[in-house]
Amino acid sequence: MGNRLSRITTRTGDDGSTGLGDGSRVAKDCPRIALLGEVDELNSHLGVLLCEALSDSVRAQLVEIQHDLFDLGGEVAVPGHQAIDEKQVLRLEAWLTGMNAELTPLREFILPGGCRAAALAHVARAVARRAERQAVTLARAETLSAHTVHYLNRLSDALFVLARSLNVAASQPDVLWRHERVRRPASQ
Repeated sequence: MGNRLSRITTRTGDDGSTGLGDGSRVAKDCPRIALLGEVDELNSHLGVLLCEALSDSVRAQLVEIQHDLFDLGGEVAVPGHQAIDEKQVLRLEAWLTGMNAELTPLREFILPGGCRAAALAHVARAVARRAERQAVTLARAETLSAHTVHYLNRLSDALFVLARSLNVAASQPDVLWRHERVRRPASQ
C-alpha cells in the first residue's frame, strides 16, 4: 500500500474545500462531507465504547462495525463507489435479533443511561441516527447506495438493543421514562 498519508498538513483545504477520493474538490460543508463527518464521529464513539469492559463477542462485533463504517466512509468519499451491501446489513440484523431475543420486551420508553457502557452505546446510537438523516439528505441530492441508509438504520437499532444488553450484563436496569411524573407548570 505504500505511504498513503505521508503528509497530514497539506494546506489545500484552507480555502474551505476538500478533496474526495476521485480527485474532485467540494465545499467542506456540502452534504457528502457532512455525512463523512457524522460517520467519523460515530466510529470515534464506538472507539470510546470499546475502551469499556465488554464481552469478547460484543467487542468483535463493534470492531467489525468500525471496519464497516470505514468502508462506508470510503463509499461516501468516492462518488459512485459501493462498499456496503446487503450482507453487512443482514449481519447487523442477525446480531440485533440475537441480542433482542435475550431481553424482556419493552413496555415503556427508556432514557439513555444505566451503566456507563450502555450510556456510551446510546450516544453512538444517537450519532448513528444523525448520520442516517445526513445520508438521506445526501441521497436526495446525489446518488448514494440504498444499503448505506439501510446499514445506518440497522446500526442505530442494534446500538439501542446493545445498550439494553449491556445493562443486563451489568445487572443495571434500563432507565424507564416516567410519563406519569408530576409536571411543574410553565413559568409565566
